[in-house]
Amino acid sequence: MSTESALALTTSAGDIPLTFTERGGGRPVLLLHGGAGPLSVAGFADLLADRTGTRVITPTHPGFGGTPRPEQLSTIGGLAELYAGLLDALELNDVTVIGNSIGGWITAELALRRSPRVARIAFVDATGIEVAGHPVVDFFSLTPADIAEHSYYDPSKAVIPDPATLPPAARQILLGNREALAVYGGAMTDPGLRERLRSIDVPALVLWGEADRIADADYGRAFAAAIGDARFVLLERTGHVPQIETPEALLSALHDFVA
Repeated sequence: MSTESALALTTSAGDIPLTFTERGGGRPVLLLHGGAGPLSVAGFADLLADRTGTRVITPTHPGFGGTPRPEQLSTIGGLAELYAGLLDALELNDVTVIGNSIGGWITAELALRRSPRVARIAFVDATGIEVAGHPVVDFFSLTPADIAEHSYYDPSKAVIPDPATLPPAARQILLGNREALAVYGGAMTDPGLRERLRSIDVPALVLWGEADRIADADYGRAFAAAIGDARFVLLERTGHVPQIETPEALLSALHDFVA
């Protein structure tokens, strides 16, 4: 059972409305979705809360899922500031932050803010850094079939809707997700992030799908190496969104770290 809440959080960009859901109870987990939107982590949030006895909080990045994005909120750093404010507003401590794709990039920026509320972080096929010879794929050039091919170990199991086939309301949400992703992520990298990752001073776990062709496994190894003492785990038979394709394997890799 999940509950949905909304807050207006004060940031350097002004008051920002934020919608988030909560599940379970116990040690808090902040679970940050990627470009696939909030639905891409909803099922895994249920599983995580149920099997680890944690309180899982899943915000919707403003602009995703049909929510408004204030014009002044336009960067990954701005989202990190927003979520630092959410942890403060909810008075959470000993928080585990988990982020997939650009959610992992936001996780890095949140950790670099050194909030005392953040105790450990986990990256699941994150983006954000530049790695020579291993570029992040240009997502916006991909067709739905291409997205499935790049994101899944078994593309036949992917459900990637074509906007042209959707009812107007659903199409608007999907197009809004893409627009928000383009605003926040741009080319999906920050040239200075890789160097800054060495300043992360909380335990870090880097999990990567072996078949990820959005950001490949060597990109993931470079991400872990940039942090220094992060632990890298390669997940077999899965791609860029293991929380959808192989949720049990992802849960197994995260369980001890979280619980």
